[in-house]
Amino acid sequence: MSLIVVGVDGGGSITRAMVVDERGVELASAEGRASAVRPGAAEASADAIADVVREALRAAGADDLVPRVLSVGVAGVGREVERDALWQALTDRELADEVLVQADASIALDDAFGEGPGILLIAGTGSVAFARSPTGAFARCGGWGPVFGDEGSGAWIGRRALSVVTAAADGREPATALIGAILTACEVDRVDSLIPWAARATPTSLAMLAPVVLQVAELGDLRADAILSMAVEELVVHVRALARQLFVDERSAIPVALAGGLLSRGAPLRRRLEHRLRSAVPGARVHQQTVLPVRGAVHGALRLLGIDASGLEAAGGEPAAMAVPE
Repeated sequence: MSLIVVGVDGGGSITRAMVVDERGVELASAEGRASAVRPGAAEASADAIADVVREALRAAGADDLVPRVLSVGVAGVGREVERDALWQALTDRELADEVLVQADASIALDDAFGEGPGILLIAGTGSVAFARSPTGAFARCGGWGPVFGDEGSGAWIGRRALSVVTAAADGREPATALIGAILTACEVDRVDSLIPWAARATPTSLAMLAPVVLQVAELGDLRADAILSMAVEELVVHVRALARQLFVDERSAIPVALAGGLLSRGAPLRRRLEHRLRSAVPGARVHQQTVLPVRGAVHGALRLLGIDASGLEAAGGEPAAMAVPE
């Protein structure tokens, strides 16, 4: 083992690192605390990234090797000032011979489409879509956060479910099985007890209500089903907006990849979304492989060295393990 590179996916809840050798074989992976960059706080992000990189190197038995490239895709570096600050902080820590810093969207697109065009829709706790055009132009849609954005996401579904429950309790809407299911999920016994629960709720706790809505919809509840239909429409609009912006119109042949906990392979919401895309974005060609952003970061590192990363493998020669980003 003479040459290794490290890829990092730095998010708002977790940081993942992958160590790969010059043949594209995965040697080890590790996870650590969040490393998304906040304005003026690049040093804290660099510390979090350094910790998980060192853990991955230990797991690979490569403590004594200096990676040729550390390729980092991290949330919060859309502005040049934050990107440069993180690059400098990581360079100062001497984690690798070369450091490459790019946005988290870039590494996700890289794993989904390589250097080619496509639209990547992510729906988990939040929601956002990224795209690269055939000419290399980049655009994003959504991802405005839990207060006034993230439409179609888990947190958005949770908020809508709470609204339906309170409206049904008032008699403003018909009765729904969501009332009992949501009360149980929130561990309260009265609808008015949802007020203090919601006041303390984080986007993550709201998103935990999404599986409840899915389960109730599967049992035939019309109101739960309507919430999911609205979520699908919101997510489809993300794809259609980017299709029109970067691919002329939605009838063009457009590679589309889906990621996030709500859109994992076989997930009920994914099936609904794929069905709706056929009519709303006729040119969409949905990829079935799972997107792993940290693998996209590794691709970038190997490409910087002139190494073809298309055959990236896991330790032991098996295909690299796939996972769904949050």
